[in-house]
Amino acid sequence: MAVPRVVVAAPASGSGKTTVATGLMAAFAARGDRVSGHKVGPDYIDPGYHALATGRPPRNLDPVLCGEERVAPLFLHGAEGADIAVVEGVMGLFDGASRPRHHSGPGDAASTAHVAALLGAPVVLVVDAARASRSVAALVHGFCTYDTRVRIGGVILNRVGSDRHEELLREAMEDVGVPVLGALRRHESVETPARHLGLIPAAERADEAHEAVRALGHLVAESCDLDAVAALARTAGPLDGPAWSPEEELAGLDALPATGAGPAPVVAVAGGEAFTFAYTENTELLRAAGAEVRTVDPLHDEALPEGTEGLVIGGGFPEMHAERLSANAPLRGRVAAFAAAGGPLAAECAGLLYLAESLDGAPMCGVLPAKARMTGRLTLGYREAVAVGDSVLAAAGTRVRGHEFHRTAIEPAHGPDPAWQWNSDGPEGFGGATMCASYLHLHWAGAPRIAARFLDAVRAYSGDRRHGDADGRGRP
Repeated sequence: MAVPRVVVAAPASGSGKTTVATGLMAAFAARGDRVSGHKVGPDYIDPGYHALATGRPPRNLDPVLCGEERVAPLFLHGAEGADIAVVEGVMGLFDGASRPRHHSGPGDAASTAHVAALLGAPVVLVVDAARASRSVAALVHGFCTYDTRVRIGGVILNRVGSDRHEELLREAMEDVGVPVLGALRRHESVETPARHLGLIPAAERADEAHEAVRALGHLVAESCDLDAVAALARTAGPLDGPAWSPEEELAGLDALPATGAGPAPVVAVAGGEAFTFAYTENTELLRAAGAEVRTVDPLHDEALPEGTEGLVIGGGFPEMHAERLSANAPLRGRVAAFAAAGGPLAAECAGLLYLAESLDGAPMCGVLPAKARMTGRLTLGYREAVAVGDSVLAAAGTRVRGHEFHRTAIEPAHGPDPAWQWNSDGPEGFGGATMCASYLHLHWAGAPRIAARFLDAVRAYSGDRRHGDADGRGRP
């Protein structure tokens, strides 16, 4: 399938990738194009802005978390029906995870270059020109020749100071034969406020985020040659193989429910302002496994969705909303009761904190015998983890690839049935037959058996409840 596509990259972080990529998505959408947005690597925040710009679910492409073999299929799945796809890179073009021995692609593993090569996509290089003129040409020349498996199809100049500055930059780029697709002026910045883990998620500033995305689209439309970018995107050839399918992934595990096996069990997934970190494919796998997925907002909803038989609480910023989360005592009590009744519960990072006794002194759900607090230390990176014992997500000994992304700590770090271990510091998290709560973020597309195992636990709980109801001993 040939989907027109470009990858937006940069020589380094802070060059303006998010501004340009989100602006391109919004500008193409404003022209009436169906746009698919994607982000390289384990990022939850930028894709939230992509979703506002495109009107489509956010998508990540990560060879470490999902495997090289799934990058193109996941792209095709996310880009189905799109007229053009824009893929925002991560860090510098060739920067990623440490290069493993088996990696033979360009750049580090899971770098923007690696994903661009897997997608056969041309690269638009965003260059911060604020403190240079002709030297920019030498920089671009180096990136073009460093690894010829990556095709740089054009440059967008960012933070250009004046007409004369732009003229010098364009003349220099003519010397290296790389087309300039746009030039953004220094004074034309759009505010996207940040805090301790990056940009503030779009869901936490909905009105302002919509306006920022609209302004980025206008900025890029006025500053860039959209027709030239679209023409470059059309030079990407077809990708071999079918699109990723959650149903086919699970069918390969013999994990799909039998026809007529009863009503779909309800799985509640935390959302709203405090819980914004989620991979779209995780929910798609839950639905493919037979669940009816409903959203619960712990800031506003006082009860779990009716009939909830499984609960997933992903990542986000509970530390920014601790008082409001604590104030919603009715929901905290119902989550605690659900866990006490044996309801299957999967929690990551923010979800781990929400299930603790307290967060920075504010009472939380009290499901876990632990207290959480903010720290000044950023914990960030990929993790090769092994399941210490059986949990609701994995059997003992299961190996997974995940990532951490937080500035908090929880004490104790694990319970009597730990969830995972990935280094010599010891085990981490809280496991058990109906529980997995940990700092580890997992992309379930890379390990679809996780969804199947969780739904097995949900069905078992559902069956127990129905049997209990028949005997007059129904659970709360």
